[in-house]
Amino acid sequence: MKRIFTSGITGWTATAALGLVLCGAFSSRAAEPENGGVDVVQVRPNFYMLAGAGGNIGVQIGSDGIVLVGAGTAAATDQVSAAIKRLTSLPIRYVIDVNADADFVGGNEKLAKSGFTIFTNALGNAGVAGTMTNGGAASILAHQSILNRMSARDAKPSYPGDAWPTEAFLQNRKALRMNDEGIEILYQPAAHSDADSFVLFRRSDVVVAGDVMDTTRFPVIDLAKGGSIQGEIDALNKLIDLTIAPTPYIYKDVGTYVIPGHGRLCEQMEVVDYRDMVVLIRDVVTDLIKQGKTLDQIKAARPALPYETRYGTQPGVTNSFIEAIYKSLTAKK
Repeated sequence: MKRIFTSGITGWTATAALGLVLCGAFSSRAAEPENGGVDVVQVRPNFYMLAGAGGNIGVQIGSDGIVLVGAGTAAATDQVSAAIKRLTSLPIRYVIDVNADADFVGGNEKLAKSGFTIFTNALGNAGVAGTMTNGGAASILAHQSILNRMSARDAKPSYPGDAWPTEAFLQNRKALRMNDEGIEILYQPAAHSDADSFVLFRRSDVVVAGDVMDTTRFPVIDLAKGGSIQGEIDALNKLIDLTIAPTPYIYKDVGTYVIPGHGRLCEQMEVVDYRDMVVLIRDVVTDLIKQGKTLDQIKAARPALPYETRYGTQPGVTNSFIEAIYKSLTAKK
């Protein structure tokens, strides 16, 4: 993989360059440009990761056009569009949503309208075009849970109707083919929320994981929106199952690449490490609960201490994670 360009900044500082972290035996690119802008990382010959536009965005390019996984924030849409145009002149055909958070779906409307539908309207019926092809724009594809979340009357933030998914599916697995590649969208219930999905690109051997995995912090488990600690662990186990480790020989190809919701590009072993971290902290909190400790006492015991310097540097993220674990474990079944 290689870094192609950074849109909106002149380059990385020496400090950022030294901050690159190894994923397995290969160098991974930092994925949160410290001075703003959109950073473009080539993952495969036809696959890119855009970072710095909110949640990380996966970009598959081929003869059919562009498939985006994630749309970033509304504020970053112009920078995302400019970065994509520097990669290809082909149109966006699909925007696939992996959750309903504003940093992943904020750019839905503008990015979809900048593209073109993959469906044809041979009869030229304007009514058919409006109902079946998103008015000629690219399709926004997501699990029904994401559509439910975005279209709810009390949705916060609220989203205009043109930003909602135009194709929603109810099953746990949705499969399609684009650019001569099989694509699977795999619903993950009750993980970071009740509206999470993975997107697996079979030939490219890339999984876009959304906020189920975030290399910049402890998992954000939104209990109010259906998330749970066990669902988070189940989803991470599924993510591991979807990946293949690098071949342990010099000069061989790397294994499956995982694009997390935020942070650097990863391989299987880093997903395993992240899962193990979550399980270990869950187990420590479980033991403290069995000892009759209150939530405040558990926080004071700092069960996540070995990992705080890596995942707990953002204000409040450690306490929020511990609180989510505690409430998830003590909730009445």
